[in-house]
Amino acid sequence: MDILVCVKRVPDTSTNEIEVNDAGTDIERDDLVYSINEWDNYAVEEALQIVDRVGGSVTVAAVGDEESDEVLRRAMAMGVENAMLLSGDAFAGLDGRGVATVLQAAAKTKGFDLILTGAQADDGCAQVGGMLAAMLDQPFASLVNMIEVESDKTLKIGREVEGGEQEISRIELPCVLSIQTGINEPRYVGVRGIRKVASVEIPTMDAAALGLTAEALAPQVERLDYFTPEMGAGAEMFEGSTEEMIAKLIEMLKAKGGMK
Repeated sequence: MDILVCVKRVPDTSTNEIEVNDAGTDIERDDLVYSINEWDNYAVEEALQIVDRVGGSVTVAAVGDEESDEVLRRAMAMGVENAMLLSGDAFAGLDGRGVATVLQAAAKTKGFDLILTGAQADDGCAQVGGMLAAMLDQPFASLVNMIEVESDKTLKIGREVEGGEQEISRIELPCVLSIQTGINEPRYVGVRGIRKVASVEIPTMDAAALGLTAEALAPQVERLDYFTPEMGAGAEMFEGSTEEMIAKLIEMLKAKGGMK
């Protein structure tokens, strides 16, 4: 099975304090530490585990600048065989549809049986996977937390749904799946693994190489503002026994019009 995993280089929220820039156009990116998007890391691991079970190959692709090379090499240090850096001036300022357009063109360079994306990335829109599937005219499932290969034509997948319930479905290949965190335990990447792939040549493809025009990549969503919401009043803490706290909560809800 040939699998394509779409990855992204994002600010590492575990080591950065994220702030909005003075212009309100983006976050302040000076001195940020970057890493692979958490959801994408699980997708890479899942692809490797599938290939371990049924055979095949894994390719990772990233849309970004030259520094996105580092997340591709990290995936290769995990065991991925091939990588593609999708980079160029025409890819600056892409919206979700634009990113999906680039990934669609990259996916068509080879006939992949399965395409995995993270459920979402740093902007939290959770839209690229679904858009990519629509552009490729392939089945799509989101928030996937279980994959079983039934045959060379179908997968059995589990999805996280509301209320902590699990939905089990059968989906035909080729398809696109967005992966939820917790589907597996991503393997550790050591310094030795990084050094091993440090000199591997990773092909870079720009808009011309992918046959894309400026019109196809033109953003259709305009970001108007970036801001940190104002904090409201602090929480009110109840003390006492369970019964006393329940009584206080009921009185408060009545006073605020939430109960009669």
